[in-house]
Amino acid sequence: MLDRIIFGDNQFFGINHMSEEKAQALSEKFRDLKAIIDVMDIAYDCGIRAFMLNTNERAMEICDYFRKNSERYADIRFYPSMPYAHKYATAVAEKGIFGALKDTILADSSAGSVFSMLTKGGATLFDKDMIRVMELLVDIEMKIFRDLNVKVIFLQNIVTDLLLGFGVKDIFVAFADYIKEKYNVEPGFVSMNMPKLAEFLIDCGIENPIVCSAINKAGYFMNPNIEAYEKILEEMSFQPIAMSILASGAVKPREAVEYVCSHSAIRSIVFGASSRPHILETKELIEEYS
Repeated sequence: MLDRIIFGDNQFFGINHMSEEKAQALSEKFRDLKAIIDVMDIAYDCGIRAFMLNTNERAMEICDYFRKNSERYADIRFYPSMPYAHKYATAVAEKGIFGALKDTILADSSAGSVFSMLTKGGATLFDKDMIRVMELLVDIEMKIFRDLNVKVIFLQNIVTDLLLGFGVKDIFVAFADYIKEKYNVEPGFVSMNMPKLAEFLIDCGIENPIVCSAINKAGYFMNPNIEAYEKILEEMSFQPIAMSILASGAVKPREAVEYVCSHSAIRSIVFGASSRPHILETKELIEEYS
């Protein structure tokens, strides 16, 4: 069963789609790991146990902290979202495709694990077997979350929506199967077009798929439109997760939560905040309207 409340991480990495000034301020505020952990501690102390974490350049040190302090956070649960596309794009721009692959595959790996990964997928990088490459990259990203309690593994929206646009069924099915078989958890998909993706995944034969997408009263980032979302939430059987419920500040917290919770099909709500009052207010509102 999915957690009803999931704490997101966009605020830690200077992401604010409405204001570059606010984004820069967040980036400066969370430059140090301690500042990130302090906010995650606030969420944890408020009773939140589920955390969505993108596999960006800071994820490893965040996960290292929770591994080292596992006794304090015995019941914490993680929802990884991968791949963090900007990480790979930057690496390719700086080092070229082969340099990026070398650093990605070899970084922090023992000789044995490198041999195992290369035996499994190294040669396929050159014969264009994209399913094997996908499995290899999932394994690399999941090293970040080793020995932690993982609940769902999400495919990030930049990849999900690209593949959706091309109608690549085989990759979606292979990703879902691999996550279930290798990691024994549910696969999830982040998208900027929940209606199209939910229909597509069900057409692929993926049962009761988990789809995370922006859902808010303002219709912000809800493609093609808010009406299509409301229709599919009423008519189709899948596991929707709402994010961007505040529409980057365009909707007041009570209005935002009341709207999202009015759709009984929505299983979970992801939100991010950086202060105790905002974290506690949003959590209590979700509980009030649920």
